[in-house]
Amino acid sequence: MTDPAPMWWQSAVFYQVYPRSFADSDGDGVGDLDGLTDHLDHLVDLGVDAIWINPVTVSPMADHGYDVADPRDIDPLFGGMAAFERLIAAAHERGIRVTMDVVPNHTSSAHPWFQAALAAGPGTEARDRYFFRDGRGPDGLLPPNNWESVFGGPAWTRVVEPDGHPGQWYLHLFDTEQPDLNWDNPEVFDDFEKTLRFWLERGVDGFRIDVAHGMAKPEGLPDAADEAEILRHTDDDPRFNRPHVHAIHRDIRAVMDDYPDAVTIGEVWVQDNAQWAEYVRPDELHLGFNFRLTRTEFDATEIHNAVQNSLDAAALENATPTWTLANHDVGREVSRYGDGEIGLRRARAMALLMLALPGTVFIYNGQELGLPDVDLPDEVLQDPTWERSGRTERGRDRCRVPMPWSGDAPPFGFSTSADTWLPMPDDFAALTVERQRNDPESMLSFFRRAIEIRKGRAEFQGGDVDWLSAPKGALIFRRPNLPGESELVCALNAGRRPIALPRGEVLLASAPLIDGQLPPDSAVWLTRVG
Repeated sequence: MTDPAPMWWQSAVFYQVYPRSFADSDGDGVGDLDGLTDHLDHLVDLGVDAIWINPVTVSPMADHGYDVADPRDIDPLFGGMAAFERLIAAAHERGIRVTMDVVPNHTSSAHPWFQAALAAGPGTEARDRYFFRDGRGPDGLLPPNNWESVFGGPAWTRVVEPDGHPGQWYLHLFDTEQPDLNWDNPEVFDDFEKTLRFWLERGVDGFRIDVAHGMAKPEGLPDAADEAEILRHTDDDPRFNRPHVHAIHRDIRAVMDDYPDAVTIGEVWVQDNAQWAEYVRPDELHLGFNFRLTRTEFDATEIHNAVQNSLDAAALENATPTWTLANHDVGREVSRYGDGEIGLRRARAMALLMLALPGTVFIYNGQELGLPDVDLPDEVLQDPTWERSGRTERGRDRCRVPMPWSGDAPPFGFSTSADTWLPMPDDFAALTVERQRNDPESMLSFFRRAIEIRKGRAEFQGGDVDWLSAPKGALIFRRPNLPGESELVCALNAGRRPIALPRGEVLLASAPLIDGQLPPDSAVWLTRVG
């Protein structure tokens, strides 16, 4: 019996589009879907296979689209349904697949269901779609438990009942405007299924599932044993990663199996390999984000361990590994690795390492330009974490600043308006697409070449990684191939001195070699017959 043909997504390069920040077509300072459509040829030139679009459905935008008021319509801010249809058609015409963000854990407080729940009062069926509970203490003055919001502050907000008196509390693991859904209520899944099918029938190629380790809540909503960190949690946190979340994913997969070419990608913030792997069992998610590389310093031992852990976790269920260095939540790798020239050099090296690994790769918009995080003034910060943390956590706006396309001054072709939703720094002038496009030494040219090689050579088709001996401060691995056929070797030097190259012919290096050696803060691909 022959192995089944690989699915398109098992080796795809996805490009994450944060739509507010990609390109603005109508001059309001906020990116939109027609702006994305207008710039699809940039993605064709880059060589990506698919795009993942952060939320564009109808929303009051308290959390920039992750507070969904209507999951089956496109917000006018992004151009409405007609703009989405134009995007799907134009992307498919260019051979680019389109995946959307869906948000099953919660809705917006403006969602008709939540508004109905507020109006209906305690004990009603409308409230059973969410988590409404009586408070503790005298007159219910205290929240039902001690859970905290991921964004800071309590995870409960008290409502004013229809009779005008303070009453029950509702649960929101994120902002107050994002009430959590009660997935024990069958109406919740039924509605989510309608949403999935609605978009799949309109040509969407899959979904990134927000907070895929959420949804299921423990019976009785017990107190947490430990105080939670803002924007972080552990595997034993009662708010997340409950065992019965997997029944929800099996139900979702049953829907997706009616669309066998579509993919689901779960946001799975779970550290334990065995627990993480449960999410990518054959009847659950197709792919699960593994975020270890986003939490790794530029250190050979840390990088080796992160890669091997990710491979081990996926192998537990014979699943496809996923790789990413940055996204809209974790910040940009150029800044994480030291900013400036050293940050850029290390970011190039890590891009080469990531693209050498088997599995699916995710690039965050602007990563191909070498964009850094941006230090923003207090008065422009919009991430709800800033206010909810009592202005102690600056949040994620730093990595969401709009893309620079052209010109020498803000808004760098992103918009016709200089009043962009987040301000763009003057020093983006050196990083525009226009400036980098025809520069063979630019980060953009480097990404284009690396992706072209990855897609075009047989050395990248194998599914295994073998670690080879390496000098201190470096790591070397190969992608073994059939005997007599060429294999890929990748070396990364995170040490302080140049290292000798492994045996093989150089395919691509992230920095010029020095007397035939690999300099610090760089990586190289080589090909050789194994």
